[in-house]
Amino acid sequence: MSTTIRTKDFISSIADSLQHISYTHPRDFVQAMTRAYELEKNQAAKDAIAQILINSRMAAMGKRPICQDTGIVTVFLKIGTDCRFDTDSGIQEMVDEGVRLAYSNIDNPLRASVVADPAGERLNTRDNTPAVIYTELVPGSTIDIRIAAKGGGSENKSHFTTLNPNDSIVDWVVRTVPTMGAGWCPPGILGIGIGGTVDKAMVLAKESLMEAIDIQELQKKGPDNRLEELRLEIYEKVNDLGIGAQGLGGLSTVLDVKILDYPTHAASLPVAMIPNCAATRHIHFTLDGTGPVSFTPPRIEDWPEIKWEVGDSVKRVQLDGIGLEEIASWKLGETLLLNGTILTGRDAAHRRIQTLLEEGKALPDGVDFKGRFIYYVGPVDPVRDEAVGPAGPTTSTRMDKYTEMMLDKTGLIGMIGKSERGDATIELIRQHGAVYLMAVGGAAYLVSKAIKKAKVVAFEDLGMEAIYEFEVEDMPVTVAVDSKGEAIHKTGPALWSQKIRDTKKRT
Repeated sequence: MSTTIRTKDFISSIADSLQHISYTHPRDFVQAMTRAYELEKNQAAKDAIAQILINSRMAAMGKRPICQDTGIVTVFLKIGTDCRFDTDSGIQEMVDEGVRLAYSNIDNPLRASVVADPAGERLNTRDNTPAVIYTELVPGSTIDIRIAAKGGGSENKSHFTTLNPNDSIVDWVVRTVPTMGAGWCPPGILGIGIGGTVDKAMVLAKESLMEAIDIQELQKKGPDNRLEELRLEIYEKVNDLGIGAQGLGGLSTVLDVKILDYPTHAASLPVAMIPNCAATRHIHFTLDGTGPVSFTPPRIEDWPEIKWEVGDSVKRVQLDGIGLEEIASWKLGETLLLNGTILTGRDAAHRRIQTLLEEGKALPDGVDFKGRFIYYVGPVDPVRDEAVGPAGPTTSTRMDKYTEMMLDKTGLIGMIGKSERGDATIELIRQHGAVYLMAVGGAAYLVSKAIKKAKVVAFEDLGMEAIYEFEVEDMPVTVAVDSKGEAIHKTGPALWSQKIRDTKKRT
């Protein structure tokens, strides 16, 4: 007996699911992050996890995005052979309409991050379409839908290799994870695909990230097969690296390791690895022809009662009129509460600044970086009384190639973002007596509450990549590279990997 799926039910379910996951973490993720918080011994990492959990609860209750990067949509569809749609539209067209509705929702607009002509002009499509869709025809009379919104910071840290058949997959993963830096916002989940072909392995890795976190249950029962053995071994060895939350050093780098495999050529061992970040967003539902799917609203009881409190080392600073002498007094790892005005800028804005300077032209009115700080961010549009929507940091290493220009040509003295900086950039920071501060990736809604005023001052046509001026009040950041060129993303993991080794030796 065939099932008719009404197009409007399909589209509205896609749209509603994307709205739901934009502000609601899966419950298993909250539980795993809570466990990581309870076990963490590094106070800096513990504070970062606390901010992630507080942000998660705030986003769910406020129905606003967990992260400013609301992702590119990926959909896995298993369509029953006994299903039919009441339309002549294609799957791509229907899914994209759902995406369009979700991302333009007036109560909770989501950031449009998708650009067309990726090797050319890279123009924003303005509605976050098109989605990436994988479709499979299967027996049955229902449609199984797994949908995710994948952020660029974690997606950019994906890796693939073709090993020799007898090479160690574990060794490759353990070598590779440190090269990913902190731009994928650990602690998160590693998805691994093994076998098939190059493209199949990558899809397997992405698909594995749709599964629930269950590594603790697996540890208790023990492995039943080789893949479960691999999961446990990789989970332990990656956490032993001491990378920790946000790359600050600590006990929790991954919350789980998921693996899917597929038969492969006898001469090959394709292995793909894709991380999910601290803004893990995915959901699984089924359409059976009886109507659209409704999603259970989050309950505040699903989140732990955690309060992030500033410690004795926290310093409140005023950025307006600040000089290099005061910056030089800031200590590596110190928590600062920023007050005053900052400018924003991401890849596209930096590229335009570079073009203007190369042509000998002045920067736009309102864009004066002399003695000021830049925040690497592309915020979500505000609603109601918000000054700005969720506004967490983007990956700073993408701006490394512009740092010499910004420090040397514009008078910039400080940068705010997430993850580590490259060695050459760290040296530039030292030479100029500047500083790099880290905001917590995955705490975008929490960070936005510190932004009291916001206005676009240049490049409005770039959308979320325009230059804004923010007026901030007690915006929490960590000194990640001090004016002497010391970098916490180097010292933190090195210290904690040694501590973990020492602890294991004693036990």
